[in-house]
Amino acid sequence: MARILVVDDEVGIRELLSEILYDEGHTVDLAENASAARALRAANRPDVVLLDIWMPDTDGVTLLKEWAAQDLLDMPVIMMSGHATIDTAVEATRIGAIDFLEKPITMTRLLKTIAGALERGRAGAKPAAPQTPARPAMPGYAPAPPVAGDGMRAPAPGLAPAVDRSAGSVALHDNQPRSPLLSLSLDLPLREARDAFERVYFEHHLAREGGSMTRVADKTGLERTHLYRKLKQLGIELSRKRGV
Repeated sequence: MARILVVDDEVGIRELLSEILYDEGHTVDLAENASAARALRAANRPDVVLLDIWMPDTDGVTLLKEWAAQDLLDMPVIMMSGHATIDTAVEATRIGAIDFLEKPITMTRLLKTIAGALERGRAGAKPAAPQTPARPAMPGYAPAPPVAGDGMRAPAPGLAPAVDRSAGSVALHDNQPRSPLLSLSLDLPLREARDAFERVYFEHHLAREGGSMTRVADKTGLERTHLYRKLKQLGIELSRKRGV
């Protein structure tokens, strides 16, 4: 995998791109402006740069010219913008950019362009050995496998644990994990109850799949870009270590 530098002044774009690229196994450095991009470029040569054109302090084309003048344009640079003209894209290509992504960026287009840039980089100067980021365990509910015994059938994954209804009681067995579903209130308004259920649902799958967004997307039937947005909407933090 590779080290990728994402330069964009919009925090939402940086977060979305970094999550997608991290999930593909890449190390991701994030810069909110040209100054931060210069510092990260000096500290660790990236294998690919995703560079936004319109930024408040120094625009992407100016930064691209600066790197070219200083002989620092030894890595593939992909320009990004939602408002750039054809002339701007042509100018960036003339300076040294290898491709252009128009916002909003689809995940298929992003990954295909990154793969092409990495292949082009390998064909030229050999990039530094990439560092594979460690993937910490994701927070959330991870139910332990239930132990069948005492004539009790083990519940299916994701269902509430078995209960003892003898003498009219409804008590959890000590050897069964408590399901978060039991804490959901059915007295909530529908929207709040649905959000609470979805939060438990996605945290369960994140924990079960070790934080792999690819597997969670496959299990839940969501396209990954939609999955990222859903998790953000529900306030579920993806606490992953990114390369710095």
